Amino acid sequence: REAREVLAVDVGALAGQGWFVGPHIFTNVAADSRLAQEEIFGPVLAVIRAADLDEAIRYANSTMFALTAGMFSRSPANLERARRELIAGNLYLNRGITGALVGRQPFGGFKMSGIGSKAGGDDYLLQYVVPRTITENTMRRGFAPDA
Repeated sequence: REAREVLAVDVGALAGQGWFVGPHIFTNVAADSRLAQEEIFGPVLAVIRAADLDEAIRYANSTMFALTAGMFSRSPANLERARRELIAGNLYLNRGITGALVGRQPFGGFKMSGIGSKAGGDDYLLQYVVPRTITENTMRRGFAPDA
């Protein structure tokens, strides 16, 4: 399947002064294509069609990189699945996927995107552990019978 460029912005004179590229949008991108599998630090958007959320999560997690992921949804169940299943150092839900708050929000990735936070908040040392928080309501009255 061939990707199709649907937008390319000319950067004019900047193009000849170094590694400058204007914004590009590609559609019909195959999930296993180089465009979808590499970590591109530039104004490039690769649009990949997925049949459903299962396939979308599988595509997102299939790369060797895991710096940032994002999802927009009005479904609380879909947002919860993204929280649980998307593999990324920075997961943004219902907001833009750029703009981590340096000094307040840890920023870093997994897999080939890095080994954890490179910058961020006071919890920098937590990158050396797998933090987990579990809470339980101990004030409830009784337990459900065993099935």
